[in-house]
Amino acid sequence: MTGTAQAEKAKIHEGKEADHHPYFRPRDAATLILVDRSGAIPKVLVGKRHDKVVFMPGKFVFPGGRVDKTDYRVPVAAPITSELEANLAKGSPRTPPSRAKSLAIAAIREACEETGLCLGRKIEGKAPKLEGNWKPFADAGLLPDPSSLFLIARAITPPGRVKRFDTRFFTADASAITHRVEGVIHADAELVELVWVELGSKPLADLHPMTRNVLNELDTRLATGPLRHDAPVPFYHFYSGTMQKDILS
Repeated sequence: MTGTAQAEKAKIHEGKEADHHPYFRPRDAATLILVDRSGAIPKVLVGKRHDKVVFMPGKFVFPGGRVDKTDYRVPVAAPITSELEANLAKGSPRTPPSRAKSLAIAAIREACEETGLCLGRKIEGKAPKLEGNWKPFADAGLLPDPSSLFLIARAITPPGRVKRFDTRFFTADASAITHRVEGVIHADAELVELVWVELGSKPLADLHPMTRNVLNELDTRLATGPLRHDAPVPFYHFYSGTMQKDILS
């Protein structure tokens, strides 16, 4: 192994990403932060990654991933709210309604795939046929329900990374979970453990810095009372090598 390769490997194992790659256009992605507000201090759901995965081994993360090209075609129990659609459309270039739906649906799909927790709703009559990653919803007689989602922040991975994402961070109350798929979390899975942790607690201190930024935004909003769609939505991005925080408008 060359010295360069060894250095690269060391960076990966330290949880750091190499920043010398050519420009890659960021891909749309979505993350879902589930919140339990039943106690005095809100708790969020995190999953512990397997020790043997290449990126962020053993770290606590939130479920999420990139948008699939078929997400916008998935039937839903209820549409995303007009306020959420408007928030997702903010920024440049504008996000069309079909893409806004895809982002919200991707957050629900990834949460179900990675944690086994599904945000859905039973519907009257015969449910449309759902296959592949959506089969757990069909088996439970559910359709995904994005109507309870709120947009907390948007962030774009810095240039120079081998993988870049334009991620929308959503949140939803734990009461929106209507079905649990057993057997998703186990010793050989991508996530080996699920934990509800209080905001500000030790496991959250080891999160990716950008994710901590988003959690701070969520904490601030929760401190003011029920979540609202008219709260400012921060947009984190990099310009001339420096992270910028703007407000989407």
